[in-house]
Amino acid sequence: MVQQSRPSPQSSGPSGGYVGKHARSGSGNGSKAAAIPPPAKQRGFSSAGARDRRSYAAIDLGTNNCRLLIAKPSADGFIVVDAFSRIVRLGEGLASSGRISDAAIDRAIAALSVCADKLRRRHVTLARSVATEACRRASNGSEFIQRVYRETGIALDIISAQEEARLAVLGCHALLEPGDGPALIFDIGGGSTELVLVDAHGDGAPHIVDWVSAPWGVVSLTESEAFDHDDPAERLAAYGRMRARVSEAFLPLARRLPRDAQGIRLLGTSGTVTTLASLHLNLPRYDRQVIDGLIVPCDAMRAISDRLSGMALAERQQLPCIGTERADLVVAGCAILESILDIWPAERLGVADRGIREGILRGLMDRDGRAM
Repeated sequence: MVQQSRPSPQSSGPSGGYVGKHARSGSGNGSKAAAIPPPAKQRGFSSAGARDRRSYAAIDLGTNNCRLLIAKPSADGFIVVDAFSRIVRLGEGLASSGRISDAAIDRAIAALSVCADKLRRRHVTLARSVATEACRRASNGSEFIQRVYRETGIALDIISAQEEARLAVLGCHALLEPGDGPALIFDIGGGSTELVLVDAHGDGAPHIVDWVSAPWGVVSLTESEAFDHDDPAERLAAYGRMRARVSEAFLPLARRLPRDAQGIRLLGTSGTVTTLASLHLNLPRYDRQVIDGLIVPCDAMRAISDRLSGMALAERQQLPCIGTERADLVVAGCAILESILDIWPAERLGVADRGIREGILRGLMDRDGRAM
């Protein structure tokens, strides 16, 4: 039976996990194994023994995507043995109705059913499953969580924005550029964007100095502002209004950020930054091995954002690594990214194709190791 992982003090809702036939619970595409290096302080946590044979799983149900990662401990961190990602648009229409729609619920449950099957087949012993902004906002969020549990056996933990930010930092901070200057880590989601100022001196997980969760992600911002007008001038005006909304939400943190700091660093984890990085490299198709850990000039990301914001929907749909599934949302992501660059004028942007799921896995393995 899958063991339930206890939720963090900042979280709410049922204990996240999967209650199934084969395991004990707690929470990419394809199943190719890939080693992910850990923070230095976690090196060596894996040793020969029973725990090395266990499988751990993390499920992140966001406003736009459902993602699963299954891994086993290794001397270098952990090895991914299976992964799954599907766009479910859980937050579609949420801004206007205040509820998760029946169609969105059906899409999410279909994706989570795939995840449940993978947990069974991979004999997962410890898992944690989390839900974020859409479920935090929706009036029927708790009802949805209970239905997911009844139909799939997955117990989703509706985590707070603070816990979401913490997990994202834990999962991706190893990709920060070396240096002594302050660092800003951000996660552009479907329903919200988390900005986290960290002190990343030395080895191990960085110290969180300050953070903010803005109620704008690629889905919520797209639904707040009709962008795809026929008139290019109207599209430009709509993009400006998107930027203004996000900038206002970032303002409290922007006022607290250090001024004139030297050697500032910037790291982003989201579909927006990985997509724009793919366009920067002119990739014919997305390649995680090339993108994860890439460093891109911020001016180049601004130029791509400017280019996309001037395109019609049909033009964006023809671009590799965007396609029809992301074409309507990518402009909102550009507006959020440019607003981040406005308040944190780093010269380079680190790109991470990792985040909440990896943060969950590190936490599960670390806690399980201490318990042995």
